[in-house]
Amino acid sequence: MASGFKVTVPTDVPIRGDTIRLGQLLKLAGLVDHGGEARAFLADRQVLVNGQRERRRGRQLRPGDVVSAGARELRVVASSSTG
Repeated sequence: MASGFKVTVPTDVPIRGDTIRLGQLLKLAGLVDHGGEARAFLADRQVLVNGQRERRRGRQLRPGDVVSAGARELRVVASSSTG
């Protein structure tokens, strides 16, 4: 019955504008409480951006980018500004 592997479904994180910094995304997603905490988070944990290890909290992300941090997977999406 169980296939032996877990499929991770990314959580969509909508952003305003064309880009967001990695540290801001981690805060927006609730993985860190403030920007200063992002530096330690990136140093202590393996964080991947589109499958590549990333340690810079200022890394610019765009819609379509996928960030993996432990069991969490976040997908950057453009905010739908309807209304």
